[in-house]
Amino acid sequence: MIGIFDSGLGGLTAYKELHALLPAGDFVYFGDTGRVPYGSRSREILTRYARQDIRFLLRQGADVILAACGTVSSVVLDDIKSEFSIPLFGVVDASVNAALAATKNEKIGVIGTGATISSGAFAKKIAAANPHAAVTSIACPLFVPLVENGYIGRGCTVTREVAADYLAPLRDEGIDTLILGCTHFPIIADIIGDLLPGVTLVNSGAAAAAEVAAVCGKTSGSGSASFFVSDSPVNFDTVARVFLGGETIRAQKVDIEAY
Repeated sequence: MIGIFDSGLGGLTAYKELHALLPAGDFVYFGDTGRVPYGSRSREILTRYARQDIRFLLRQGADVILAACGTVSSVVLDDIKSEFSIPLFGVVDASVNAALAATKNEKIGVIGTGATISSGAFAKKIAAANPHAAVTSIACPLFVPLVENGYIGRGCTVTREVAADYLAPLRDEGIDTLILGCTHFPIIADIIGDLLPGVTLVNSGAAAAAEVAAVCGKTSGSGSASFFVSDSPVNFDTVARVFLGGETIRAQKVDIEAY
């Protein structure tokens, strides 16, 4: 069983891709909606949250886990991997590889939460792989709450105005590739793409999902999917249904502090 966790809805971008790649796979998803956003948390708090999220998924039977959260992947995942005996994946390496393969002018943008951008994880790995690449990193802290509250439509003026402000420096730098370093961000990819025409968008959730699928290979499960959240599931179910193209989601609330 493949476990996926995120601070909220964003990890559904990885689930959607993984489900398409492994339709017979069994999945368990946890969205920490009661403690979202992760992007403003300290390393100490993020470490505690990540451990609890992983322990919960292990209890559900996961034998492979994807931290479909740019913040956890950037800030704490490498530090805690050795504590667990199963494969743990993040979103940074796969996204960096995809961006380096896509760029033509070696000008790459990265957007993420405040914690992700402060960590410098994406920029450091890009520089290690290609010292000639120019990286422009921008924190976009309002994107996660906008997505979590359903402001995701292409015509949403609020999200579009916020995005225009955040993305202007990237346009000015002439980037040709942009890593969406938080898995919430692909949910508003239409808006981002409209504001950065001609720029290749790297969906971190999809990139990581492809990496996990390649390792897992063909699966022979029942094609089941269970969803859990740490707060009321009503809003999660509503937004998830829109993003997943009408798929009915009935998430269950759990007490994540018990793990």
